[in-house]
Amino acid sequence: MMHVPHELQEEFPEAAQVLHQLKMSDPHLDALCEHYGVVNHEIHLIEMKVTPTCDVTTEDIKKERLALEDDIAEALRRASTIG
Repeated sequence: MMHVPHELQEEFPEAAQVLHQLKMSDPHLDALCEHYGVVNHEIHLIEMKVTPTCDVTTEDIKKERLALEDDIAEALRRASTIG
């Protein structure tokens, strides 16, 4: 199995357990994490030259991944201030 960079466990290593618990209790966050995984995999395929695309599309997809990561990070921040 090939390693895919930027998996959520790598992006938030200190919050892996909290992230898992939040995904189980918050359907919206679970959907964000699932979508992040799909987008991240798309980027990996582009970077590995498996899926050809133009630079503009690549940048747009990377911006989407970053926005998803920001939303997930915000959910983790909120959970840490609550708990």
